[in-house]
Amino acid sequence: MAQAVIRGNAQSVPSPELAFLAADVGGTHARIGLVSPRPDGHRPVTVLEYRRYACAEWPSLTAVLKDFVSQLSPGMHVDHCAVASAGYVLGDAIVNDNLPWPVSIRDIRETLGISTLAVINDFEAVAYATQFMTHADTTPVIETSAPQMVGPVLVMGPGTGLGSAVLLPGKPHATVLPTEAGQVALAPGNELEIEILRFLARDRAYVSFEHALSGPGLVNLYNAICSLRGVKASLQLPADVTRSAVEQSDAAATEALNVFCGLLGSFVGDLVLLYGARGGAYLAGGILPQIRDLLLSSTFAERFFNKGVMRPYLQQVPVRLMEHGQLGVIGAAGLYLDGQHAQ
Repeated sequence: MAQAVIRGNAQSVPSPELAFLAADVGGTHARIGLVSPRPDGHRPVTVLEYRRYACAEWPSLTAVLKDFVSQLSPGMHVDHCAVASAGYVLGDAIVNDNLPWPVSIRDIRETLGISTLAVINDFEAVAYATQFMTHADTTPVIETSAPQMVGPVLVMGPGTGLGSAVLLPGKPHATVLPTEAGQVALAPGNELEIEILRFLARDRAYVSFEHALSGPGLVNLYNAICSLRGVKASLQLPADVTRSAVEQSDAAATEALNVFCGLLGSFVGDLVLLYGARGGAYLAGGILPQIRDLLLSSTFAERFFNKGVMRPYLQQVPVRLMEHGQLGVIGAAGLYLDGQHAQ
């Protein structure tokens, strides 16, 4: 599913003394926080309470939010909520094929008694939150000897889908550009990837990077390699492919993950050039932290730099891996407080 721009429908922004809900909802997990605006400017909010829910274990986002609110202090009521999610708003619904259930904005408001609810792109929220991170919160994938430059910052990552956004520094606050980069046509970089592209094009008229660089995309790569190698595809879930590759118990899974990392390096390099992301690139999403060691030893860096005359430019751009954690919650809350999603 495309990571679409979603504009909120909030009518007001909560007063600084009021706590409100912020949620980061993906295809696998929903991260919910009770947050309060911070006056010191170091971060936009303080996370007062936080829980992570497995989406498949709940019948709806409303049920998740209702459970979270039920565990708050007796008598506490929240009037405002900011939800970061992939997809787009269509009438009353958040439309996203990667979510396990449809999301009704009206149902959330009426069930929880919320007066305003803003819907924000999930990677837009994560990108916004990166300005409050330190290097200690991340793992270097590509380091540079030159001082980090001031400029646009790319944030992208594979999970249930392939998200991407760009943070544009500015005053009084940064601006975030959500993108549909994951829907760019898949560009193979070697003979094996050309064969994989041919395989993927058998049953679809258009092959995007998301068809390879996502959880389902990893399974697509695995199935393609099994077909090309003439072996039976015995793994069906992204987690199975990842685990088998990490354990090196399945040769096709290992090869699929190597292809995955190479394509990722090439794609990140393209996006850095496209957006002029001199401020660096952050890798997020649910998959990469699980394969950190394989990523660091893969062809990611080789493919990232393999851009002809632009290699010297890319050698000045750091790339860092970050854990998703509370970033989406903090980013959704910060964008909401900035008023960038109020109407």
